[in-house]
Amino acid sequence: MSSIKKFAGQTAIYGLSTIASRILNFFLTPIYTTVYAPKAYGVFTTMYAWASVLNAIMAFGMETTFFRFINKKEDKERVYNNTFFVIAFIALIFVGTAFLFIRPIAEWMQSGKATSLQDYISFIQYFIVILAFDALCVIPFARIRAEGKPFRYAFIKLVNILSFIGLNLFFLFVVPLIIENNWPLATWFAGWYKPGWIGYVFWSNLLASILTFALLLPELMKLTFKVDKRLLWDMFHYSWPVLIANLSFIINENSDKIFLEKLLPPSISDKQVGIYGACTKLAIFMNIFIQAFRLGAEPFFFSSSKNKDAKETYSLIMSYFIIALVLIYVGLIANIDILKYFIGEQFWDGLYVVPILLLGYLNLGIYMNLSIWYKLSDQTKYGLYISGIGAVLTIVLNIVFIPMYGFIASAWVSLCAYSVMMILSYLWGQKHYPIPYRIKIDLLYIAVATILVYTSFVVLNRDIIWGNALFVIFTVLILYIEKENLKKIFLK
Repeated sequence: MSSIKKFAGQTAIYGLSTIASRILNFFLTPIYTTVYAPKAYGVFTTMYAWASVLNAIMAFGMETTFFRFINKKEDKERVYNNTFFVIAFIALIFVGTAFLFIRPIAEWMQSGKATSLQDYISFIQYFIVILAFDALCVIPFARIRAEGKPFRYAFIKLVNILSFIGLNLFFLFVVPLIIENNWPLATWFAGWYKPGWIGYVFWSNLLASILTFALLLPELMKLTFKVDKRLLWDMFHYSWPVLIANLSFIINENSDKIFLEKLLPPSISDKQVGIYGACTKLAIFMNIFIQAFRLGAEPFFFSSSKNKDAKETYSLIMSYFIIALVLIYVGLIANIDILKYFIGEQFWDGLYVVPILLLGYLNLGIYMNLSIWYKLSDQTKYGLYISGIGAVLTIVLNIVFIPMYGFIASAWVSLCAYSVMMILSYLWGQKHYPIPYRIKIDLLYIAVATILVYTSFVVLNRDIIWGNALFVIFTVLILYIEKENLKKIFLK
């Protein structure tokens, strides 16, 4: 149980920084959905969906590869150099190629839209640089986590998000006040400022990414220009299935916004993407927990894999991970009529997709936990198979159903794809790297949570009091069932 405590402690530190960062970022959502119309917010959502796909490509699975190889007793500095310079080389190729084809890319994205071609060209230019800086930060951040420096990690992440938020507020509110009140520099700002321009969000992101890169200079200074060709080959063999798996995962997570934008008529596509994108933000609290878990779990799982009770530890971690997810699931839906005020009223038409999205994210979180089996057993090809199947399902089902049903189809498709990925990972994992998960009780918690969510959202018509009563009863029931295990963990 001491290893569980250690894992909980590490995850708590990463979790606090992740929670703080995500919640601070979340508070931009009501600002964006008030300042920008759904069509403009749709452009924002689409650009970030594409950025997520490209981020996965540029990282090339090297973050997971870094953790795997430093726990194989390889020289840590060689692992660090190799993984960083792979990403740096990819970033260089990406920047050079992307700038060559900016105009045709912009014309394809802008086709039939109200946003001007020149704006799209500008947006793409900003994102090329943002993506390059973000890619160069991946391995330095991984090094910080591997060295057990969660407070430094948290500090840099918080500076990143605070600078991003501060710059957003400056461009969206402070600059207009300066111009309106004729304060110092008002004439200069008035010469170039465009009210309501979505590009200021991207400016803020670009400047925050550059600042983050600068804060990581101490880690970057530890690099030496040496690449081990033998080690590089071994890394590529391990990482390329991880890359495809990560890319497929990102496609599952973001292609729905891209397909909505392309498969619906131009007159409504940006609005539909905007409403759907805003409603997905209400799932932020579940995503925060999953992200915090991943940050603590990956290095912990690799470092503890040789312990004799490792598999039992992984099983118990899974159970309490699921308990946390189902409580978040029920709690969020119980309070959906409070959370909806974090997005503009014009976006409330999409609230009915939130329970579906949350159940999909719950299954995705379980899949991410399950995926440790193929990473520990060096069978990353299975990650490729599983995520590939999920991506094919996502693409095919979105193409078939979006033209008929709009964004509700995207929500159901996400749930379907994540459920299939979760089931496949469990079945193959039990065959190749069996872990004694508490499958019956875990499934029971998920089933009961789903029933309670349906009751709260549909039967009780989102009544806050009754919804929270169900949440409290569910929490007490889980604590009663788990009381003996909890005593062993926290009283030992």
